[in-house]
Amino acid sequence: MTAEAREVARVVLLDPDDRILLLHGFEPADPATSWWFTPGGGLEGDESREAAALRELAEETGITDVELGPVLWTRICSFPFDGRRWEQDEWYFLARTAQTTTDQKGLTELERRSVAGLRWWTSAELLTTRETVYPTRLAGLLRTLLDEGPPRVPLVLAPEIV
Repeated sequence: MTAEAREVARVVLLDPDDRILLLHGFEPADPATSWWFTPGGGLEGDESREAAALRELAEETGITDVELGPVLWTRICSFPFDGRRWEQDEWYFLARTAQTTTDQKGLTELERRSVAGLRWWTSAELLTTRETVYPTRLAGLLRTLLDEGPPRVPLVLAPEIV
C-alpha cells in the first residue's frame, strides 16, 4: 500500500454553546466502518496552515463566518483509507463561530463517497459516546480546553497509527 504524506490543518470549531462540529466518515469500500473527525484536510500548493484550515472548513461545512484562533494540538497519524496509506502531520486550530447552519455542497468527490454527514456535539456527549472519534483523546482534550482555555503552546499528541 502506497503511503501518501500530507501536511494537514484541522479545525476544532466551537459554537456559542461550546459544542464542537464533527464530520461522520466511513471507509468507501466498507461503510460499516465509520468514525467522527474534525473538519480539515491537506494543504494545497504553497497554502499556509491557517488558509488551509479556513478553506477546508468552508468546503466541508459551508461555514465561513469564523474567528480562527491558535494551534491547540499537533499530531502525527497514519491510517489506511480508500486503498492508500495516509501519513499526516496535523495541526488543530481553535475556531469559534455563531454560524451553526451547515452546507456540504463543497465536498470533494472522495468526501462525497466517504462522509455521511456532520453534527454538533456537546462535551458530555463526546465523553459518553461509544463511537470512534479521532483524535482518540478528543473528549478529554475538549473538556480541558473548555475548562482551562487554549494551551500557551500547542500540545504534541501521541502519534496514532491505525
